[in-house]
Amino acid sequence: MAQAEVGLIGLGVMGANLALNIAENGFPIAVYNRTTEKTEAFYAEAGDLQDKIVPCESFEALVAAIRPPRPIIIMVKAGDPVDQQIAALKELLEANDIIIDAGNANFRDTQRRFDDLKDSGLTFIGMGVSGGEEGARHGPSIMVGGTPESYDRVSEMLDAISAKYKGQPCSAYLGTDGAGHFVKTIHNGIEYADMQMIAEVYGVLRDGVGMTAPEIGDVFARWDNGRLDSYLTEITAKVLKATDPETGQPVPDIILDRAGQKGTGRWSVIEAQQMGVPATVIEAAVAARSLSAAKAEREAAEDVYGAGRGALDLLDRDELIDDLELALFAGKISAYAQGFAVMAAASDEFGWNLPMDTIAKIWRAGCIIRSQFLDDIAASFEKDRDLSNLLMAPDFVAMMKSAHPSLRHIVSTAVKAGIAVPALSAALAYFDGYRQGRGTANLIQAQRDFFGAHSFERIDAEGAHHGPWGLD
Repeated sequence: MAQAEVGLIGLGVMGANLALNIAENGFPIAVYNRTTEKTEAFYAEAGDLQDKIVPCESFEALVAAIRPPRPIIIMVKAGDPVDQQIAALKELLEANDIIIDAGNANFRDTQRRFDDLKDSGLTFIGMGVSGGEEGARHGPSIMVGGTPESYDRVSEMLDAISAKYKGQPCSAYLGTDGAGHFVKTIHNGIEYADMQMIAEVYGVLRDGVGMTAPEIGDVFARWDNGRLDSYLTEITAKVLKATDPETGQPVPDIILDRAGQKGTGRWSVIEAQQMGVPATVIEAAVAARSLSAAKAEREAAEDVYGAGRGALDLLDRDELIDDLELALFAGKISAYAQGFAVMAAASDEFGWNLPMDTIAKIWRAGCIIRSQFLDDIAASFEKDRDLSNLLMAPDFVAMMKSAHPSLRHIVSTAVKAGIAVPALSAALAYFDGYRQGRGTANLIQAQRDFFGAHSFERIDAEGAHHGPWGLD
């Protein structure tokens, strides 16, 4: 066969599925895994795609199999393993060859690797890939950071293997060095927020209303046909209506309430804090996962304080469900507004010129947070490329005016009943704080000046001022 168009290192679940996707779309691919047995097994199971796959037993064979300039995708565990692969490849690659990290990397590692390679003759791409196992195999959302020249070498292939939304590829070049991985990080932060708010709505219906998991699943299935149409709404309905074959119980009822996390949500929060941009809904979601991990402590606290959860005082269950739909919608608006605001700040700080409308467009299919909602976001940024915050887009102003009273009602109702809704509460607090022309930070400035002489600004004069704190 002709030389491969691309190489791939790491045949785990994501790497193997991405390799099959590439081969199926007509791009010959050379593959390598540190355990030869896995490479052999992958090739043996490739079936009709074998003629597009070159199994390699060494880095030397991998490099020799690819047409220059050689793009090589690394799909191994983030961190030191990636640096180890890069170090080994550097000894074998030639000028203009491209190393592509397609894992869930910290964008600051991507920036460092980009800088480390810039004088070597090699180029580096940090590529965010969203969609999980299914997306890798049949079409993910792809977020690329690197040089325009390196992107040109692989853009045709990436467009081909990506998810499609109404025929448009969900793949795009977003900027230099760490831009792609940063956008993927914020995607995951929004994903955390969305999942947490969905779980809180489930909690209100389970603990406050007493509905069964399948009954709640029917609610989400209905919502999936309206304003909450999204992948996460769709799978929530399916999960809630699934039955455990061993016990006959709804599957959610036999799952331990302890959520895992791999770090991207925390990275979103850390970077938002570093840039001074509030991402409180994402923060609440990350904190909720951390609190969920403290299962034994929570059980001990329940013994001491009582569960705190009580049935809601309902006049009309259907009316509550309608309010929950609007509350979740309003919460999503706040979460997305925060995520895009963090990306805008990072774009300015790192000189990426992130195309916000394009980001919304490539998230419309393939990725975990895909939803019809993203069409509205893309349209808003297309109309106003200098939009300061999604909450100020005319279409979203109308949506939020309609939805926020329901968010306020659900949060207050849940709080009175002792049902924890941290992300929905954070979404409401962010909205209320954002629309408050005069807040309470004037008192904080007075306190700071009192104990630390930090000064404050006056509403009636320019410059820095101090208070008369030494006076009685």
